[in-house]
Amino acid sequence: MDTKAWLEKIGQTIDAKDSAGFASYLTEDGIFRFGNQPDVVGRQATADYVAAFFGMIKSSKHEIVNIIEDKNVIVWEGKVTYTRLDERIVHVNFCNVFYMKNGLIGRYLIYIDNTPLFAE
Repeated sequence: MDTKAWLEKIGQTIDAKDSAGFASYLTEDGIFRFGNQPDVVGRQATADYVAAFFGMIKSSKHEIVNIIEDKNVIVWEGKVTYTRLDERIVHVNFCNVFYMKNGLIGRYLIYIDNTPLFAE
């Protein structure tokens, strides 16, 4: 697998606000955690959760800063540029950790501080 190309596709799926496409990267019983929020369990629950988040932003653009791989773990260090609904641009650093299971993501953990995204 070309990990960089795979991560770019995930980023493009997010940036297209394709919640079902995003969830398709997870196992059916996959766990998704966004920042300090509670775990979301299952592909459909993740799609619903992500769709709600997409409704809070106008757009996003994800970048890859670094990739680390070790056995069944992939770490994506990145930057995301959000455009808020009020057109304000916000840049945020993040780190995603993917615990892989049979070619899909079994656990998708996003380490991010989105405080600037929702600041007044």
